[in-house]
Amino acid sequence: MRGRCPCAGWSTRWEDTTTASKGYDTAPPREHAFLVGTELRDSEPLLPVEASLEELTRLADTAGIDVVGQTFQRFDKPNAATYIGGGKVAEVKTLIEELQADMVIFDDELSPRHQRELEEIFGENVKVIDRTALILDIFAQHAHTREGKLQVELAQLEYRVPRLTRMWTHLARQAGGRAGGATGGVGLRGPGETQLETDRREIGRRISQIKEELDGVRAHRERHRSKRQQTELQVVAIVGYTNAGKSTLLNKLSGADVLAADMLFATLDPTTRKVNMPGGRELLFTDTVGFIQKLPTQIVAAFRATLEEIGDADLLLHVVDVTHPNAAEQIEAVEDTLSELEADHLPMVIALNKADRLSNPEEAVAELELDAPAVLVSARTGQGIDQLLVTIEAAMVSLLKPIEVHIPYDRGDLLSLFYERGQVDQEKHTGTGVHLFGRLPARLLPAFAPFRSE
Repeated sequence: MRGRCPCAGWSTRWEDTTTASKGYDTAPPREHAFLVGTELRDSEPLLPVEASLEELTRLADTAGIDVVGQTFQRFDKPNAATYIGGGKVAEVKTLIEELQADMVIFDDELSPRHQRELEEIFGENVKVIDRTALILDIFAQHAHTREGKLQVELAQLEYRVPRLTRMWTHLARQAGGRAGGATGGVGLRGPGETQLETDRREIGRRISQIKEELDGVRAHRERHRSKRQQTELQVVAIVGYTNAGKSTLLNKLSGADVLAADMLFATLDPTTRKVNMPGGRELLFTDTVGFIQKLPTQIVAAFRATLEEIGDADLLLHVVDVTHPNAAEQIEAVEDTLSELEADHLPMVIALNKADRLSNPEEAVAELELDAPAVLVSARTGQGIDQLLVTIEAAMVSLLKPIEVHIPYDRGDLLSLFYERGQVDQEKHTGTGVHLFGRLPARLLPAFAPFRSE
């Protein structure tokens, strides 16, 4: 047993006769949540409500929350006041009391009014949050770089601004329900509203400050990207649903030590590594933040600077957890996000990860009906990695542009660049230089334009 001495600033510990306790458990107690899912009738959600609640359970676990129960409701349209119907609200209230939950998490984004009404019904000891707030909290826990922390703070502030009103209802109660109103009278008029507007201005200033800092980060990233492009290495952006194994695959391809954990959104900050390809060419592989269905718009907007890495890539490597029962739906969620980022036009290779767990790989691939070249791999065991690299390299070669140039002998730098970054199909030595027939990345063509042969 452990206790605390009533003397301020002093603590003590004692042991009972049955259990010897060594040290203190300093981890905060995990909160207990009850989950609520919804589904509109006649709609076609990406995931059925049961599967979406399973994903919400994993999100809660990633955030350090224990799920004690769940329920869902199908309806024609959300209730204007409480989102779910009155009968379901009463049922949820009974269940959270029986299960001793201290939090209710909704699988869809709640309006400020919905959140306020539900908190009043469930009581002040029960927090009401939605999927968006949960994902933002996970991002806040996992952001480590200065840029990542700024992006998360921006997303959180923009999410909270319209929800500020619920924070000041205690002022209205203290003033007999009239605080902030035009009829509040002397001494009662406006304190809640004044505080609310003050907070909004403070948050607005902080949002502007963060955006300015992120613009600076974006400029630095652009300079870094330009310098990287001057090396003329082609870039492969690794994309995929969260927890598909992107970081593990990057580690296997490059020998990197990117954090790879069996949790959603384990890594947020982009990591770039150089990979030697089978044909001797070098490529840059960039790991990006994982996607998820119902990804909050605040996250997409805040992380746009980071996600620009995807749009500037030469090729996308889409990592799919081929063993997941909703693999097809996860692929669709990634494609939807790529479309939102205007990156859906880029060529793609698909890595069907965790293939070592499949009993019938060919059947699993056939069921997905993929439109891009796909390779079964296991980032854990290395299965299929060689074939994946060959497929990626072939896709990169197909992007090269044909060119014929005559390079003088005193421009050995260009000759080396052609061999390192392009593909030489034919070489002929002359008295004045080297005549090359081959293919180059489009971004390199301007450097060789003065030496092109007609």
